[in-house]
Amino acid sequence: MMKRRAFITLLGGAAVSWPLAARAQQPPMPVIGFLSITFAGEQTHWLTAFRRGLSESGFVEGRNVSIEYRWAEGQYHRLPELADDLIHRRVSVIVTSASTPAALAAKAATTTIPIVFGVGDDPVKLGLVASLSRPDSNATGINFFSAELTKKRLGILRELLPRTARIGVLVNPSNVESAERTVKDVKAAAPEIGLQVQLLNASNGDEIDAAFAALVNERADALLMAPDAFFNSRRVQIAILAARHLVPAIYTVRDYPEAGGLISYGTNVTDAIRQQGVYAGRILKGIKPADLPVVQSTKFELVINLKTAKAFGLEIPPTLLARTDEVIE
Repeated sequence: MMKRRAFITLLGGAAVSWPLAARAQQPPMPVIGFLSITFAGEQTHWLTAFRRGLSESGFVEGRNVSIEYRWAEGQYHRLPELADDLIHRRVSVIVTSASTPAALAAKAATTTIPIVFGVGDDPVKLGLVASLSRPDSNATGINFFSAELTKKRLGILRELLPRTARIGVLVNPSNVESAERTVKDVKAAAPEIGLQVQLLNASNGDEIDAAFAALVNERADALLMAPDAFFNSRRVQIAILAARHLVPAIYTVRDYPEAGGLISYGTNVTDAIRQQGVYAGRILKGIKPADLPVVQSTKFELVINLKTAKAFGLEIPPTLLARTDEVIE
């Protein structure tokens, strides 16, 4: 009887230990490293879009994937150290949100951890991938063409304000690639349509205030914003300053008119970030970045805030209004 009891006790203990052992052998939850130039809490619409893309691939934050966020808080020089920090955290994939410098920092930091980038310029020229159809590296992602539309934006600004003679161009010198590309494109295109250019630099909130003061002092007729994720995070401040000083401005993405800015022309960056979430999820399922072609945005949208236009005393030309994809009233 004692031997039988001992056998039953032993068998019962094994039955309890089996599920415990099975649980102990479950693989750990994968970790995504999310690298951003902005501040925590500033781009909630981008994060919502990213999480939506992840869910489309079957991943929900906190349920079957965790996300480590690294915020550079507008300081581009911090991106390399933050990328290194994510690598030491041994993340499964690094996602860089709507920022060429963040993508380049991640690419310089690792050749093995998968990277899903979002950039506004040609990723082949940037050295991120070998080709769009076959990235042939540890990186792939989305190209939303923001940097390639400067000439088009100048033309729209000219159409909206035909008497404009002098425009300000605001760039972030810390975002070297975007600033240099914008200045080069503006200097090439502006003389063709009879525009003089005043270059303005800003890399923090105070310098944005100072740039608008300089714009007013120099009596510029309008403003063109360079593509920059930090500027996007300050879109409310910029829209308020433009309204206060009655400076008509054209922006790179719809986020600005939605925040009270006048007009924008570009692709939908929020949707591009959703697609980054989809790609991150597919990589977590085992697909290699080299086998995921770079997605190129194909829809360019013209968005006008009609309420802001009326506050500026502007009447939108019928030809421009007819081409507008969305009017915010």
